[in-house]
Amino acid sequence: MSGLEGNLKSKIMDGDGMRRALTRIAHEIVEKNKGTEEVVLIGIRRRGVPLAERIREQIEAFEADALPLGILDITLYRDDLSMIAVQPVVHESNVPFSVEGKVVILVDDVLFTGRTARAALDATMDLGRPKKIQLAVLVDRGHRELPIRADYVGKNVPTSSREIISVCVQEIDGADEVLLLEMETDK
Repeated sequence: MSGLEGNLKSKIMDGDGMRRALTRIAHEIVEKNKGTEEVVLIGIRRRGVPLAERIREQIEAFEADALPLGILDITLYRDDLSMIAVQPVVHESNVPFSVEGKVVILVDDVLFTGRTARAALDATMDLGRPKKIQLAVLVDRGHRELPIRADYVGKNVPTSSREIISVCVQEIDGADEVLLLEMETDK
């Protein structure tokens, strides 16, 4: 599991469901952008990276274009940095291409408050001036605190504030699944 604590309520997606959702997102990206000529993918560290890699593989399978793929660590751009840890762990971003004039697709696992997406927007703008930035997420769970919406969504899952969406990917967690957990209560 992805390290989140809670009681399992249900499995939202299995590996096949995740594959189908990412395939649909890949097709929507190509359709909306009329091809992939100016498109670059950037996975938001941590689970956004393997999801971005999978979307790229899908697009390359039916478009035969090699898409640039970058990795973005947004740790220093977070507005809750002091609440995470005294010494937060910062990983390296790796965006080995220019975003100038490109259509940047930011890829993340879950869209919740919008704060991660806002931090990713700030980090991307520090890399250059893209033509456009779009957001692709596997799960949109609602509860926005900022006026941010995803352009591509694998699945909308309405949740309560006591519920957690846990996205597990084979590359990090050893399994592909999306789980709905209920936070444990202190007794």
